[in-house]
Amino acid sequence: MTLIAVGINYNTAPVSIRERLSFPAEILESSLQELWRIKEINEAAILSTCNRTEFYCTATTANKQILIDWVSQSKQISAADFTPYLYCHTDSDLIRHMFRVACGLDSMILGEPQILGQMKTAYQAAYEAGTLGKRLGKLFQHTFTAAKKVRTDTAIGSSPVSVAFAAVQLAQQIFDKLSEQTALLIGAGETIELTARHLSQQGIGRIIIANRTYDKAHALAMQFNGYAIALSELPAHLAEADIVISSTASQLPILGKGRVESALKKRKHKPMFMVDLAVPRDIEAEVEQLRDVYLYTIDDLQNTIDQNMNSRRLAAEQAEEIIDTQVDYFLAWLRAQGAQSTIQDYRHQAEQSRDEALQKAMALLKSGVPVEQALNRLAHSLTNKLIHTPSAQIRAAAENERHDLIAAAREIFKLTNSQ
Repeated sequence: MTLIAVGINYNTAPVSIRERLSFPAEILESSLQELWRIKEINEAAILSTCNRTEFYCTATTANKQILIDWVSQSKQISAADFTPYLYCHTDSDLIRHMFRVACGLDSMILGEPQILGQMKTAYQAAYEAGTLGKRLGKLFQHTFTAAKKVRTDTAIGSSPVSVAFAAVQLAQQIFDKLSEQTALLIGAGETIELTARHLSQQGIGRIIIANRTYDKAHALAMQFNGYAIALSELPAHLAEADIVISSTASQLPILGKGRVESALKKRKHKPMFMVDLAVPRDIEAEVEQLRDVYLYTIDDLQNTIDQNMNSRRLAAEQAEEIIDTQVDYFLAWLRAQGAQSTIQDYRHQAEQSRDEALQKAMALLKSGVPVEQALNRLAHSLTNKLIHTPSAQIRAAAENERHDLIAAAREIFKLTNSQ
């Protein structure tokens, strides 16, 4: 039985290829079952995110062409169109790859935590589709264990490496309780959405989202129980904000010194924390001169992010060492599974010998033979049955000068010298 995977990711394939090979949730179950029905495939799981699609299988062959042909047929795309972007892993390489993916070591942002949740979703989907078996199921569970150990024993996820997260972390340092603060977010793009998400996760008291297009602001605000306003309404609401984070594509500043000064007067000079994530800047540089304003630009945050990336790289080195150990543990478990059938056969043979000897002993008792005599015969008969075949094999090994087998027998049966 071989562990095998093929896949593409943000490093190997452009988005035009990745989107053609994606497996959205609504087709995942049927796709898994189609893949699993291939004769050579015993177990199957599919991880599909915006940055990667990977197919994990146990199979009777290490021939990746089986998976390539299925993907080609399933997605109705010529194999020649995506094969140049594929990578393939088998056995120990696959185990290490899955551990690294789950830990965020193979992610676009080193150490990002979302991928672990996506791996768990892939596991759950395969479990519900009935395409997981003992080996692949155990591999996923061990993958989650390895990722948890890396998160616990290293600092790989402790330092923010996105401007949105860094901005929110800075806000937490300035305000004791975000639950008592109001955040005004200007814009409705990806950065503002991520900022809103982080603020919501940290328990922000209230979110206001301002955007040139009100409908976009409203759609985003609805996700976080926020309040939407048009950009033209900004002067009326600015004084409500303890935290202002802006990220728009405007070519001109949206907030000037005079407008912020007016808001501070309404706030009776209660401090305001402002972060300008836009390039060109949304907030005039002169705002920094105001006494009750803490203004940060994207460059200020970038220094923090660069330092944190260096911290994550050091943590990644520690993570690789942990992963090496975890791979060895899983390989040992796999090797033990290879002996399982032998153990079961040996037990079955011993139980057959026991049953035969017991039946004979029971017959002797029924015929009137004394109990002690019947027990002695049972012990003698069972001993002979259990040692006959191994003794014959050891004798044959000696005749053929197979000293390795004799040494193995002494180790298996834990024999000590009788002389």
